[in-house]
Amino acid sequence: MPQPTKGPRLGGGPAHERLMLANLAAALFTHKSIKTTETKAKRLRPIAERLITFAKRGDLHARRRVMRIIGDTSVVHELFTEIAPLVAEREGGYTRITKLGFRKGDNASMVQIELVLEPVTPKVKKSKTTAAASTPVVAEETAPEAEADEAVVEEAPEAESTESVESPEAAESTEAVDADKADEK
Repeated sequence: MPQPTKGPRLGGGPAHERLMLANLAAALFTHKSIKTTETKAKRLRPIAERLITFAKRGDLHARRRVMRIIGDTSVVHELFTEIAPLVAEREGGYTRITKLGFRKGDNASMVQIELVLEPVTPKVKKSKTTAAASTPVVAEETAPEAEADEAVVEEAPEAESTESVESPEAAESTEAVDADKADEK
């Protein structure tokens, strides 16, 4: 649990604030989304995310640490069995705060804090070993292409010799190329 902040508390002393945030967290885990003031939501976010991180661990010690903050066993059970598997692949950012406007009575800024339960697409991490491994593969792929290009180049002069020649100078140059090839063979 984070240390209480200096200055005014949310509705009284630090013990009252701790209990109020624990109740807000329990309501958030039960309903998946709650409407509250912006100040309470901002104070609730780190507590709720920390409890979800404990739930992702899933061991007995983590369950007991969550039980210290939230006393209701049904809420803790729901957190560990339903919410934790949905956010298992997510590395953080389990909550979302959306501003709703101002409350009519006292003009307090109202927000909706909700759990982010959509599946996440993990980002591909690039490492030095994969970059080094991919470089030789690229060289191997370019080698057959280079051989194919050489084969096309070798076939090109033969194709010119079979075509009709328009000028006598071009005819002499193709005959010279054909003679050179015959000498090489």
